[in-house]
Amino acid sequence: MGFWTDKKILVTGGAGFLGSFIVEKLVKERKVDAGEIRIPRSQETDLRRWENCVKAVKDIDVVIHLAAKVGGIGFNKKYPATLFYENAIMGIQLMEAAREEGIQKFVAIGTVCAYPKHTPVPFREEDLWNGYPEETNAPYGISKKILWVQAKAYRDQYGFNAIYLLPVNLYGPRDNFDPEQSHVIPALIKKMVDAKSEGKKKVVVWGTGKASREFLYVEDAAEGILLAAEKYNKPDPINLGAGKEITIAELVKLIVRFTGYQGKIINDDSKPDGQPRRCLDTSKAKKEFGFEAKTDLKEGLKRTIEWYTKARTKTS
Repeated sequence: MGFWTDKKILVTGGAGFLGSFIVEKLVKERKVDAGEIRIPRSQETDLRRWENCVKAVKDIDVVIHLAAKVGGIGFNKKYPATLFYENAIMGIQLMEAAREEGIQKFVAIGTVCAYPKHTPVPFREEDLWNGYPEETNAPYGISKKILWVQAKAYRDQYGFNAIYLLPVNLYGPRDNFDPEQSHVIPALIKKMVDAKSEGKKKVVVWGTGKASREFLYVEDAAEGILLAAEKYNKPDPINLGAGKEITIAELVKLIVRFTGYQGKIINDDSKPDGQPRRCLDTSKAKKEFGFEAKTDLKEGLKRTIEWYTKARTKTS
């Protein structure tokens, strides 16, 4: 708890999905005064602009950089240049502004998409540079991977305390359920809940269902990031995950069961599967700062479905 005492904290993306849970944990569990947490909103503080990065880090002690332009496979295929440029320029400028300001610690959040397409499972941090990322999300993955290069370079030249974390796919309440931008779990939950409500007899799912993914519940991810901020001060990247994988086909079955949808599931194998497999080696996070995921996927899915169902009812 002492780490956060008298600290002014910048949480970019603090009003978003993951960020909102980090801010809540800072206030409720770490006892940080909410007035000491700065949360720039993209409408007023465009971090693609240098002057806004400078303003954002003014008088700040710790930066947790979560802000990102993200989306699922379809979004990545449609906007590769946007995803590369916006994520790279935000991170590069913010870290440089933070260095110039003399902040004490910078926590950079990367992505599992940075790993090579055919990384052996489980993904080990040492494998990060052993190939090119899966093509559909390579621009996004590389834009975030750049931040690790920057963090290490700044540590080597300036003694700047920047750490780099690699979270796997996140999910949970408050996720983005917009079909244009959502990732696989919110996209599937929305499809099943909506289809059940509207009496649709079939739902089309992208891909063959053979690809595997690992999912980390958002509250667990938030705890892992805060533990790393408190305890980890080394240059090496660190995976954040649950250490378990599931095929998309099995994931679909779980979501069908938990939503109660009784129609037919059709796989559109003309759509891409994305990376063949994803599962992280999470042993370093446990060793370095004591992080282990606590939320079982089935329980996390039930909570997420319950949240979306209530939110959908309120807006309909």
